[in-house]
Amino acid sequence: MKLGRTFFSLYFLIVSTFIIFSWLLDEVWSSYLEQDIESYTGYKVMLSAVGDFLNKHPQEEWPDIITRLSEKYQLPLSIIPEEQLHNKSPVHRNALHQGNTHVYYDNNSVVLHYLIEGSNVILTLGPAKMPTRPRSESILRMLILAALALVIFVWVWPMSRDLDLLRKATISFGKGEFNTQAPLAKSASIEPMINAFNMMAQRIKVLITAHKELTSAVSHELRTPLARTKFALQMLSTSKDDSKKDKYLQQIHNDVNELDELINEMLIYAAFDSDRPKLSFKPTRIADVVEIAATQHSQYQGTITIDNQVDDVLVECDQHFIHRALSNYIINAIKYGKDRIHITVRVEKEDCIISVEDNGEGVSEEFKQIIFDVFSRGDQSRNRETGGFGLGLAIVSRIMEWHHGYVDVKDSELGGAAFILSWPIHHHKNNTKKTP
Repeated sequence: MKLGRTFFSLYFLIVSTFIIFSWLLDEVWSSYLEQDIESYTGYKVMLSAVGDFLNKHPQEEWPDIITRLSEKYQLPLSIIPEEQLHNKSPVHRNALHQGNTHVYYDNNSVVLHYLIEGSNVILTLGPAKMPTRPRSESILRMLILAALALVIFVWVWPMSRDLDLLRKATISFGKGEFNTQAPLAKSASIEPMINAFNMMAQRIKVLITAHKELTSAVSHELRTPLARTKFALQMLSTSKDDSKKDKYLQQIHNDVNELDELINEMLIYAAFDSDRPKLSFKPTRIADVVEIAATQHSQYQGTITIDNQVDDVLVECDQHFIHRALSNYIINAIKYGKDRIHITVRVEKEDCIISVEDNGEGVSEEFKQIIFDVFSRGDQSRNRETGGFGLGLAIVSRIMEWHHGYVDVKDSELGGAAFILSWPIHHHKNNTKKTP
């Protein structure tokens, strides 16, 4: 796999840091060596003692004495006339006259010069090898640096790969390819970033898809009643029959009401879809919620019966939104049923379940899969003529998501459809259920 520019940049930065650090250590070591050379106190004392010893003997005997001392102590001792130092710098020669002894070092060797007092003869010790860092320590240092470089490579490469893939995914997503997902991270430190990006991308994709579907559906839904209204207005302007005029006026009135209801439901759903409202989960006597919802539809010409199997059981929920979801189910049953609605409230294991049944034409198996989608359309038994907008059930589905529950539709023993609400009796924020 070709290494990315990001990887090389990061790897070069870290390795360069170690190289600079190593160089600084060498500089410190060299400085230490120079200080150590300058502090050859023992050698200086020895040269001073040898110089005093030579001054006690005639100068012509000095070469022999130096030869014997050099052999005896295994030291590179010698004497030279001061004139031989003509190649040395004036600073070097002045140092000799000021302090008698001077240390001269060059590369890996060092020489000590001592001007014998009262003469122009230089006593030298050297050249001697400059003390250096032990070879074993140098090899160990190189091995440590090589191991660190390898560790850094293994550590940085997955991070660089993940960051590069994330960058490419971001660019692709920014170009409008909303199906883009960043690959699974190989680096634990980058994994939260990858997961956050994928969650964001998925959420944006869902929102954009929903927006497109809603826009398309709204344009279709608005066009039908507007077309009918336009036709009724044209007929109204040409008709001279009062009964027909009344018919067209009633049709226009119905279409306006339909448009008003459609717009209201769209606004409600758009508010639900864009943001989750603040929910207030409290222990609620669910039988009372069902009773109130049924009573509010007392104008219904058919019969509404309730089978309460929970008595005084308290269920944690947001009473307002549960009431809204149940009311939408009842409205749906009134529109598509005939003359009978049956509501059942029961508890199964840890879930509260409310079922709303009607005796209408029912729902086909194919339509059951999409009936809770926005502006879904089924067979002729549940079409525009019966006044359904396809948003009421979508709102119920969203409310159940907030309650960590689910919605479902089944066949009813009454011959129609049975719409179901189900959510946990005890609310847990991290508890999530899906439609079975």
